[in-house]
Amino acid sequence: MIVCKFGGSSVASASQIRKVKSIVEADKRRSIVIVSAPGKRMKGDAKVTDLLYKCNEAVQMGVSSREVFGRIEERYLSILQDLKMGTEQFQQILENIRQKIDAGYGAEYAASRGEHLNARLIAKFLGWEFLDTENVVIIKADGTVDPVTYENIKEGIDPSKRYIIPGFYGSDSEGRVRTFSRGGSDITGAIFAKACGAEVYENWTDVSGVFSVDPRIVPDAHVVATMTYREVRELAGVGAGVFHEEAIAPVYGSNIPINVKNTNVPGDPGTMIVPSREEDDIVGVSAKGGFSRLTVRKLMLFKKSGIRHGLLTLMQVFGVRPSFSLFGIDSVVWLFDSKLASESILRTMCARLKSEFDLDEVTVDHGYAVLGVIGQGLPDHPEIAAKVCEALKDAGIRVSFINYGASEDSTLFGIDEEVIQKAQQVVYRAIFTNDTNKKQP
Repeated sequence: MIVCKFGGSSVASASQIRKVKSIVEADKRRSIVIVSAPGKRMKGDAKVTDLLYKCNEAVQMGVSSREVFGRIEERYLSILQDLKMGTEQFQQILENIRQKIDAGYGAEYAASRGEHLNARLIAKFLGWEFLDTENVVIIKADGTVDPVTYENIKEGIDPSKRYIIPGFYGSDSEGRVRTFSRGGSDITGAIFAKACGAEVYENWTDVSGVFSVDPRIVPDAHVVATMTYREVRELAGVGAGVFHEEAIAPVYGSNIPINVKNTNVPGDPGTMIVPSREEDDIVGVSAKGGFSRLTVRKLMLFKKSGIRHGLLTLMQVFGVRPSFSLFGIDSVVWLFDSKLASESILRTMCARLKSEFDLDEVTVDHGYAVLGVIGQGLPDHPEIAAKVCEALKDAGIRVSFINYGASEDSTLFGIDEEVIQKAQQVVYRAIFTNDTNKKQP
């Protein structure tokens, strides 16, 4: 059995859905298909999920979602008409969903309806079974998957049938609709791959695999043929957006290979993501911006038992969850998503931290990015870090920190957000300029 997931660009229009039909019918082992909500059809187009969030925002402001929802309705009815399918039954389904959004069912319910509608539409088009994840996938309060999910799937899947399944959402223990984080259809696909013991999990998107660097920044970037679970998580953690970083967890213990492939060029081999590989080399460079830096200093800081836990607990009260951490003998630096808190909240948080923990200094500044060089075996090759630092120095790019040795698969560099593209270009060129460098570490 092959479990397939098709992303938003792969199911954005009737013509794309016809491509999906050709792909799944080309191999009868493709019997479980997870679909996203319709994505962008062209530059400037809107994703259905974004429109659904806007519907909920309108309701929160005391306004009906009818105007925005009209755009969603038009999108689905257009797909149905282009596929030569009837629209009457679907119009009633759309109206019922709009009424529930207006009744205040909430952001997660609203956002989930893009996948729900698309799965029902595609199931009808293909003549396959529709299986609603709301009745099967149980999402715990911390956003992780309840193990009962896997038993639910095993009980709900008939091996003799073929299924279209909506990604991105499930429900909590009380039956309320819950969603994963954006891009969470990847997670749904991985959950079903594990539950069904798939021989491979195919993740179909609009590019021919995972690139060694963003090809919009470096046009001659190459597709990585093979990489490990850990490497893809490291790349995703610093901005590479082809595969959701949390989607590795369900398949990790089952050793199910993941094949990232291109819906528009299905013959391309894509990237194989596997538990392990023999070669030690660099697979890619990526960077992620939008970080703020919280710096905490106090003489003999760590002499007080539980100080780090206490600081993190208070930060979470203000909604600040660090993404990266650095520790000195008397200091801590945490990088966190700048969107997590406003300036006024950060000022209040810093004052509370300083007062409650008697700190010498608490400061927050903004405009940071984290650049990662990813490849297994990096700690054994410090010359790679040296080469990166030299390339950044020659380009006039300041390095605010280096995280080396914490991971066997990555070395991280703190840079200013304003030079994020330039930094990726110069580091990529420094590492991949010739064949000998490609073989490192």
